[in-house]
Amino acid sequence: MKLYSIETGNFMIDGGAMFGVIPKVMWKNKYPSDENNYCNCSMRSLLIIDGNRKILIDNGCGDKQDEKFFSHYYLNGETNLFDSLKNAGYSPDDITDVILTHLHFDHCGGGVKYNKDKSKLKLLFKNAKYYVSKEQLECAVNPNIREVAAYPKENFLPMIESGQLELIEKEGKLFENLKIKFFNGHTKGLLIPYINYKGKTIVYVSDLIPVVANISLQWVSSYDLFPLTTLKEKEDFLHDGFNNDYILFFGHDLYNECCTLQKTKKGIREKEIFTLDEFTNKQLAVGS
Repeated sequence: MKLYSIETGNFMIDGGAMFGVIPKVMWKNKYPSDENNYCNCSMRSLLIIDGNRKILIDNGCGDKQDEKFFSHYYLNGETNLFDSLKNAGYSPDDITDVILTHLHFDHCGGGVKYNKDKSKLKLLFKNAKYYVSKEQLECAVNPNIREVAAYPKENFLPMIESGQLELIEKEGKLFENLKIKFFNGHTKGLLIPYINYKGKTIVYVSDLIPVVANISLQWVSSYDLFPLTTLKEKEDFLHDGFNNDYILFFGHDLYNECCTLQKTKKGIREKEIFTLDEFTNKQLAVGS
């Protein structure tokens, strides 16, 4: 198995929204912001090469929405999905499976694009199956007023119309070395992948824990629909993560890619911070 961090670009979001009820005097020491309180966040995907499968988890926001839509998010950064895949040695046509943790625009928008004259939408990963939880698709098709702006229909309708979208209804094993669990605090049917890599469990935590600072239980994002559910889910997840020595892989933390966990007097917190490459190279060295 090979693992690659796939950077698709960055976007800016309000720090108050990112950290909920936590005052800026506390969160500013954990995650930097600009003079307007905007925090720069990554839209990081994970590519898994396992035998004949080339699995991509999430794919960023893409570029097909109009200028008005993107004006709220200040897209930035020198990386993009195409170049990151190319740097890893792959193209969109190589991808066999696309797992979408959920259908908010910053996690699934890159999977659909316009043709050359912008007259028709098509799937970027034309040879892949797309996977999302059934409950999450229902949320996207019939969004509540809180989430409606996060679900542009052009991001997911082409997946349905192509027949390449597969709905996941049960937790458990999806592929040989990958299982999924559902979480419902951020949005209904958030799908979290757990990857078995050389005996270690790597968890793509998505918006369950957007950045390392969100590991603290009370640091719940205002984007979460059900914050008390998130609180309980995080508590259970972090205990499992500590007890089972999980490696957490962050999709939105611009500064921290992966971490392990430790138990402290204040609860479970991050322990070691490192990149995915540092982790895989270490595992390869141990194996040799």
